[in-house]
Amino acid sequence: MKVVIAGGAGTLGRELVKHFAKQGNDVVVLSRRNGLVDGARVLVWDGRSVSEDWAHELQNSILINLSGELVDRVPTEENIDLLENSRVEPTEALVQAALQFGAPNIWLQMSTLAIYGDAGDQILTESSQAAAGPRQMAGVAKSWESAATDAPAMRKVLLRTGVVLQPGTPALNRLVRITKLFLGGKVASGKQWVSWIDYRDFIRAVDFIIKEPGLSGVVHVTSPSPVTNADLMRTLRNSYNRPWSPPTPALLIKVGATLLFRTDPMLALTGRRAVPQKLLEKGFVFEIDSISKAIR
Repeated sequence: MKVVIAGGAGTLGRELVKHFAKQGNDVVVLSRRNGLVDGARVLVWDGRSVSEDWAHELQNSILINLSGELVDRVPTEENIDLLENSRVEPTEALVQAALQFGAPNIWLQMSTLAIYGDAGDQILTESSQAAAGPRQMAGVAKSWESAATDAPAMRKVLLRTGVVLQPGTPALNRLVRITKLFLGGKVASGKQWVSWIDYRDFIRAVDFIIKEPGLSGVVHVTSPSPVTNADLMRTLRNSYNRPWSPPTPALLIKVGATLLFRTDPMLALTGRRAVPQKLLEKGFVFEIDSISKAIR
């Protein structure tokens, strides 16, 4: 089959390319930058306008839309606009291309569990309602999903994904770095939930969804074992043989995230306790089912 991955030149996209190319599929990557991606044909697009150079590739394909800038940035209005536009504009371009040049058979639309905002201890399933905010989380996610509303495809799946644990990603690198520096205490109360998935299980889940015709609409792509921030930090300390560390107060997180790490403190101070109900009901088995195994 032909697999088209929009935004497939990133770290996660390259792992998907490797997986589908190994199966003997024709893999096409749509990227804003010209360059090589092993196992794929790379077509350059601007992520906004429709061009026949790439649009005809969508017909009868499996489309995986990963397009979007990293959320790891200070939530200024300018940055939030960037997060939203970098997701909405490519999605709208893909929709228009599919309407004009032929639709994919399956449309996998990346999304995020951040659409539920700060959900506390509530157990979230695919039937849970999106939150009103904050804008950089729930607002961006709702606009992202809404842009795919008119996507023409025989089957469409919204991949509401947890934090993907993958070597080399900014979030994991930062956690490892502060843990090694003996600063790996819980953040604030430590009670905020972290929904996560190992990148290998993410790839297996995407493959499973493609092959399972009974899966459509919203699907949670996240481990069935969410953990609290306190548990995550304890696992990191144990993995790197570091002793107990004092908690980091919320105020210090807000100041340090903004001034030192140039990121959004709400990424650490909010949480979601999501479970992959649909995947489990269809019989998908997670190979990396504990946070300690994932970190190891």
